[in-house]
Amino acid sequence: MTGGRLAGKVALITGAARGQGAAAARRFAAEGARVMIADILDEDGKRLAGEFGAAYTHLDVTSEDDWAGAVQATQAEFGALNVLVNNAGVLHFSPLEQTSLADYERVVRVNQFGAFLGMRSVVEPMTTAGGGSIVNVSSVEGLAGMPFLVAYTASKFAIRGMTKVAALELGERGIRVNSLHPGMIDTDMVRDAAGGAEVDLSPVARRLALGRTGQPEEIAELALFLASDESSYCTGGEFVADGGATATHALKM
Repeated sequence: MTGGRLAGKVALITGAARGQGAAAARRFAAEGARVMIADILDEDGKRLAGEFGAAYTHLDVTSEDDWAGAVQATQAEFGALNVLVNNAGVLHFSPLEQTSLADYERVVRVNQFGAFLGMRSVVEPMTTAGGGSIVNVSSVEGLAGMPFLVAYTASKFAIRGMTKVAALELGERGIRVNSLHPGMIDTDMVRDAAGGAEVDLSPVARRLALGRTGQPEEIAELALFLASDESSYCTGGEFVADGGATATHALKM
């Protein structure tokens, strides 16, 4: 299905060379957006951009200079910036007592610092454009904890909180800010962190209400809604797509 739900909008999507970000980039472009794919995976990003006429820019989301360059490149290419999807993230499994400070800091820098720098970088461009939408990709681990994910959970809770502060500050500028909370989505990031491409995710997925993992394209649909004017009265909100993961509690039989 194609249409014009994002016609006239310019979207910068981080971590968009693969997984959820790539699915969002394809979906946004299909709905009429001009898309800037941003990532550190240059070959993958450029290849994806060439598939559907998007643009690509290198972006390490932990770098202030890279953020300034990405925003400048987006404006130079398209002349405006209406949508930011802070999607870039890393996942690290380890018991609390075995989590090194370096590993903890790496996760927080990419996930939390990256989202902060992204939001800060687009305030002025979006204000100039007359408003916009920021979609911060958190997680179900931004709503509740999970064993062996202390750094990831901390970073995703932070994104959830920063989203609300930004929504309160930026609403008068016409900039909406919402957090998106995926559950277990079948992406390279999840498989890599869980042990490799061949890892079997089905035993965990069967415990969900829907009994399966989610697909990146399903998250892209929710990101599309938040980026579009269809969500014009939504800001500071939490939008969950998790197959029912947060519908239960620890006493589930």
